[in-house]
Amino acid sequence: MELLVFGHAGASVLFFPTRTARFYDYENWKIVEALRDKIEQGILQLFCVDSVDIESFYAPVPPNEKIARHLQYEYYILEEVLPLIMFRNKFTTLTAAGCSLGGYHAMNIAFKYPEYFNKVLAMSARYDLTLSAHSFPDLFNGYIDEKIYYNMPSMYMPNLTDTAMLNRIRKLSISMVVGKEDPFYENNLQLSTVLTGKDIQHTLYVWDDEAHRPYHWRKMVRLYL
Repeated sequence: MELLVFGHAGASVLFFPTRTARFYDYENWKIVEALRDKIEQGILQLFCVDSVDIESFYAPVPPNEKIARHLQYEYYILEEVLPLIMFRNKFTTLTAAGCSLGGYHAMNIAFKYPEYFNKVLAMSARYDLTLSAHSFPDLFNGYIDEKIYYNMPSMYMPNLTDTAMLNRIRKLSISMVVGKEDPFYENNLQLSTVLTGKDIQHTLYVWDDEAHRPYHWRKMVRLYL
């Protein structure tokens, strides 16, 4: 799989693309350009990874095959991308970040493997892909099994009671950004309420309008990444 690396030093950012997007889209949308000064100054180093969304969540296959392909992708991130980041940047700090479906990927992997991360930034994200919202359908067509459950933060976080795991998540710097007219606004509120109930410090930034476009994400990364 292909990826792009921007920068030579600084805090490492594992940057997941939007739904069915590619590793070069953040560059094409000038989101990388919005961070040029931080990249050139050695404050940030971006690792823009590819996705397999068209082979997983958006593939015309049964739900159990969708989640199986997603878990293969997760394995690739853990076993190939994270060692690359460690090799390139000594793994001093690591942020998981993404926009839209990329925000889901970032939040899910940071919650499942908090020992690898210091920070997570999710912009315009949906944290339960079985929810329908406006033009965004339930990606599993009403089907839920254990593997799907344990990959939907809005599902598993309310029931998480493992003290050690919760303590690791509490060490994360967690930022969620969503527009008040975004289809996923209510889902962001719900997850924020769950995190508050678990004594997990986080910040939910609510923007005007939908704020679900590259134009807004360019501004968001300047403020929160």
